[in-house]
Amino acid sequence: MPARAADRRRAAVLGSPIAHSLSPVLHRTAYAELGLEGWTYDRFDVDEKALPGFLETLGDEWAGLSLTMPLKRAVIPLLDGVSDTAASVDAVNTVVLTGDGRRTGDNTDIPGMVAALREHGIDQVDTAAILGAGATASSALAALARICTGEVTVYVRSEVRGAEMRRWAERLGVAVRVAGWDDAERALHAPLVVATTPAGVTDGLARAVPERPAALFDVLYDPWPTVLAARWSAYGGAVVGGLDLLVHQAVLQVEQMTGRSPAPLDAMRRAGERALAAR
Repeated sequence: MPARAADRRRAAVLGSPIAHSLSPVLHRTAYAELGLEGWTYDRFDVDEKALPGFLETLGDEWAGLSLTMPLKRAVIPLLDGVSDTAASVDAVNTVVLTGDGRRTGDNTDIPGMVAALREHGIDQVDTAAILGAGATASSALAALARICTGEVTVYVRSEVRGAEMRRWAERLGVAVRVAGWDDAERALHAPLVVATTPAGVTDGLARAVPERPAALFDVLYDPWPTVLAARWSAYGGAVVGGLDLLVHQAVLQVEQMTGRSPAPLDAMRRAGERALAAR
């Protein structure tokens, strides 16, 4: 039976570029599993300049938005409020739209990272290393603030990025040491390594994976496995992948936008795996 007009709700992912996004696959799967027949989820290529105008076009049928680069910080001045989690790293990846016209921002990447790690049995570590210092690295640092009891070493390719990570660490209350990329092979001996760099950047480190590696969280999911993740897994180390993060953060988005909980984690993961295999 077709959904009544009053039951139709919309959501979408925004960013630029956006054609590669798996978010529609994950959210649509969740809607089907939850029996939300009137819900739709689309993707729109929107950059910082176009974002204000896009938001003004949204009607009462809109329930929420997922945001990817380059909009995670650009959206903040356009919102009525942001969660403490999002404010901690000045990054919003989730906007919930309510019937009274309010726009509230949140960051599900941070709890999504923690949930992905815990799913693989990583609840707490004494120290950790982060490879890279971009926007994802700041979210990784915020996630580590919740599970790492000691120092986090961040390996960067520029002192400017190093200074940025020091500022984030001070805000988050995390003990951080900044090291140059030339020493990045040392990171691979940490109890937990979080790789946040673009595709190909860590490939050269694979040759230095220790014989008994601990845990690697590589935030990439396409291509997968990365060269580093493949070598890590071959040596028996625990590997958490970008799809794990993508699914866990999407679960939290679905729950916030629909008000239904729990979201179907396993079905969303299987849908993501099928979509990636088909590429």
